[in-house]
Amino acid sequence: MGVKQFIKSLHAFPRAEEHLLQKTQSGAVVSIIGLVIMATLFLHELRYYLTTYTVHQMSVDLKRGETLPIHINMTFPSLPCDVLSVDAIDMSGKHEVDLDTNIWKLRLNRDGFIIGTEYLSDLVEKEHADHKHDHNKDHHGDSDQKLHAHSFDQDAENMVKKVKQALANGEGCRVYGVLDVQRVAGNFHISVHGLNIFVAQMIFDGAIHVNVSHIIHDLSFGPKYPGLHNPLDGTVRILRGASGTFKYYIKIVPTEYRYISKEVLPTNQFSVMEYFSPMNEFDRTWPAVYFLYDLSPVTVTIKEERRSFLHFITRLCAVLGGTFALTGMLDRWMYRFLEMLTKPNAKSVYR
Repeated sequence: MGVKQFIKSLHAFPRAEEHLLQKTQSGAVVSIIGLVIMATLFLHELRYYLTTYTVHQMSVDLKRGETLPIHINMTFPSLPCDVLSVDAIDMSGKHEVDLDTNIWKLRLNRDGFIIGTEYLSDLVEKEHADHKHDHNKDHHGDSDQKLHAHSFDQDAENMVKKVKQALANGEGCRVYGVLDVQRVAGNFHISVHGLNIFVAQMIFDGAIHVNVSHIIHDLSFGPKYPGLHNPLDGTVRILRGASGTFKYYIKIVPTEYRYISKEVLPTNQFSVMEYFSPMNEFDRTWPAVYFLYDLSPVTVTIKEERRSFLHFITRLCAVLGGTFALTGMLDRWMYRFLEMLTKPNAKSVYR
């Protein structure tokens, strides 16, 4: 036996003569169904191959000396913009007076529509350096003796009239923008602490009447990446007939998102716990919304990756080959079944 004959003997798929092949309608139906199934599975496998998946890795956070961006977008439906202020302080008690602050306040009417805009170039208040990370005292209580020496002037009286009119009209305020703070544990809060204590007392007739109801549209600590969920987005806290202080304890996890294109996006994700402390008429503190944050020592790296081409070919061969074999078996079963049904009829004709 020659070499050519030996090679031919290795052929695993010998072909029959054309006149020996028999084509049936049932076989055509099975073939069409098989082609549809194989085309569907091929498209599914192709989409599965083209889509990326993410791999999470953890390591010790070695970043130092960087800033932490805080993106704020909140609405206070019961407080006018004139009484709201923002304060940021780190864990050591140092005040960040040189922050690159870009904050806007939008005046809202009773229905939530914008009626005025105010840009705040200096929302960060200067506090005393002995404030702690979880300071529960507010600015008024720390400076009572100094404030008693102040008297109302014309500007203060105008301020009281303006704010009372805004409260009577049901004005609210939307605060949004970015705070850049040091990358250490600290807190920021939005409150009426920027007011003179006597002015605040004249406007609200006591801390118990300060309604810090709020809606958090967006609160994040960096740009968003695919799949990121900020747990405070869409939070609604409305107080009816009561007052108090909201505290959100936030644990920030430094994160790097690496796209398939090798682009790196540094950002942060976080978890949060919430606490509400109701006010009573004997409290010396004033209501506020606190965000107390701490940073995790572990950073998370999220990588986008694509499945290998060999993996795609292997799955494709398995899916298409299995479908082809199954349709072939189905064709043979249908042919034998139809043959069994037609044979008795043929015998009855000869009789």
